[in-house]
Amino acid sequence: MKEEGWFSLKELNQRLVKLREVEEEEVKRTRKEVHFGGLRSGIELARDMEEAKKSSTLRKLDIWSVLDATPQYLLEPPKEELVDTYFHPDNLSSAEKMKIELTKVREEFKMSESDCGSARVQVAQLTTKIKHLSSVLHKKDKHSRKGLIAMVQRRKKLLKYMRRTDWDSYCISLSKLGLRDNPDYKY
Repeated sequence: MKEEGWFSLKELNQRLVKLREVEEEEVKRTRKEVHFGGLRSGIELARDMEEAKKSSTLRKLDIWSVLDATPQYLLEPPKEELVDTYFHPDNLSSAEKMKIELTKVREEFKMSESDCGSARVQVAQLTTKIKHLSSVLHKKDKHSRKGLIAMVQRRKKLLKYMRRTDWDSYCISLSKLGLRDNPDYKY
């Protein structure tokens, strides 16, 4: 239902088109004959001079880069395939691989979004560190062996605590990490 004084969008669009045509005709009638040839050539000349200035500046920069002995490969963006091969997991150091593995383990075992120090997460991290250290340990490296034994004892202590306080979490951790249930009996 249309009320008086209202019109649809289609009618509004048609009115705007007519208004624009009327304004264009009015501008054409009132415009005086002016020759823009000289003005146009001046603008083109200024544009050409600006482009020449830019190209000479670039040439100067190239000369300075040669004199400064900056290699060409540093001036170009890095090649994607080289970046991918550089950061491929096969090319990472043992410590970097360990950090990535610990992050994955932390994400898998955390109970909440901000959890990074619960007993469950600590046991998982210690297990990962123990597996890594036992695989790279040299038989004459007594100091590292002492650290490995200390990690095993800490894990044992944390598992004992988990067994006492949170049985479900204890069982889940044992099954996921592939550990055995070895309770210490006191005689």
